[in-house]
Amino acid sequence: MQPVLAIYRKHRVKLGVLLVTALLVFWLAVAFQRSFLLLGDPEPVAKAIGAGYLLLPCIGAWALIRELLFGAQTERMARQLDGEGGLPVDDLPRTPSGRIVRSAADEAFPAFQAEVEADPENWRSWFRLSCAYDAAGDRKRARHAMRAAGRLHRQHGAGGSRQAP
Repeated sequence: MQPVLAIYRKHRVKLGVLLVTALLVFWLAVAFQRSFLLLGDPEPVAKAIGAGYLLLPCIGAWALIRELLFGAQTERMARQLDGEGGLPVDDLPRTPSGRIVRSAADEAFPAFQAEVEADPENWRSWFRLSCAYDAAGDRKRARHAMRAAGRLHRQHGAGGSRQAP
């Protein structure tokens, strides 16, 4: 039983993503099937509803693929930074529930922001800024910074920032 629990603890986020993905894929399949049933109906209103209903699973599939690719890219960048010893140290104080103390995260934030301002073409800096935003509780900016890190990672390769000509 211990090995099963150890595997679960190590991969619980991936298992959660797998479960949610499986449920969404099931919903997408049902929605496609229902939309095709409505498209096959002789009533023009049913056909119109079927055509409109067909858009929902298309948008859902696009969003699912986009988020899975985003997660995979983030994980690749994190592994690379971890291998280089470049991940930010998680030493911020926490509340008894395990949340990072917001004031401590706010105090540590300017260093990460200054790093990005000094080298805005370095994906590593953007990755660390994203972690700082996340620690401060600003998920929207954290995702924006991580997307910037991913864009730079793809543009300039895993090596880092663009080299001056």
